[in-house]
Amino acid sequence: MKIQIGAFGPFKIVEPSTSSFFRVPSLASAFPFRLRHAAGKISTMKPENLLHRHHQSCTLSCPVLDRLLAGGIPCNSVTDIVAESGSGKTQLCLQLLLSSQLPASVGGLSSSSLYLHTEFPFPSRRLHQLSLSFLSAHSSLFPPSHDPLGRILVDPVHTADHLLDVLLRLDSFIMSLSSTRWPIKLIVIDSIAALFRSEFENNPADLRRRSSLFFRISGKLKALAEKFGLAVVVTNQVVDFMGSKDAINGLRIGNLDCLYSSGRRVCPALGLSWANCINVRLFLSMTKEVIGHDHERGLVDDGGAGDFVLTRRHIHVVLAPHLPPSSCEFHIVREGVFGVSRNQDRIEDQLMA
Repeated sequence: MKIQIGAFGPFKIVEPSTSSFFRVPSLASAFPFRLRHAAGKISTMKPENLLHRHHQSCTLSCPVLDRLLAGGIPCNSVTDIVAESGSGKTQLCLQLLLSSQLPASVGGLSSSSLYLHTEFPFPSRRLHQLSLSFLSAHSSLFPPSHDPLGRILVDPVHTADHLLDVLLRLDSFIMSLSSTRWPIKLIVIDSIAALFRSEFENNPADLRRRSSLFFRISGKLKALAEKFGLAVVVTNQVVDFMGSKDAINGLRIGNLDCLYSSGRRVCPALGLSWANCINVRLFLSMTKEVIGHDHERGLVDDGGAGDFVLTRRHIHVVLAPHLPPSSCEFHIVREGVFGVSRNQDRIEDQLMA
């Protein structure tokens, strides 16, 4: 089924087999202007005391996760979500795309969002599934004609230079929507690491160019966040930690000395240069527990040996100027991503004992 785009301009509707979503085929063609003119407009970032700033946050549509993050993902800053594949970082981002449409009275941004994806294919079926649950849970907040997918703009990004080019053209694009009913208030890049890990070699020239792109991309993201009050989220990958057993993860950045996921010691990809480009870092970890036979709770038979494996996922605050060190467990279900309260966690542990 095709949906009219209305005020969002010359965007193309892509129709997968089970869902429809919006794609920006070329921000350059939709809103053309000279690149060097845009580059000259990058604002100078000024130091600020983040502890005394009071900015809007975007809810995660989960009270437990919102409490952990003091309201959700902060605006006017860049949040880095670090995790190995399968931990749930893309699921969390898709949920944010929908949560941003909620009114400010319930923690949303009353906005559209822009999703720049670097890994393929785009998870359109999962987004469509989440949108149905989102509408069902918040039907009283929207008119019957509201289409959540119509408020999500999607654009593929293939290289780091391509990403920088898109970001340099966003001022005019976001400005054109700022006075509409659904201005853009959320930008998600999923994932930043995919662009840099495959494109650059481990030699001095490429490392210098990579660091330069880090700072230009992060500088533009921060400038956009400050200028338009955006929440900017980027996802990052992890690499296995290679070092002595007692060493910390390279140079310590944030609250945790060591990061573990799936029984492996890991550290965020892209290193210290990128760590200095972000404002907030969240780490999603995964562990698997063999807990025996249990068909009623839907546990997975691992290898057919009669042992059932429960995957536990946790979200950790690694770096945030406004948050203490903290963490909580979360579950991924059909309806979305939901945190587990301490009391609920204790009850589940008692049931499994």
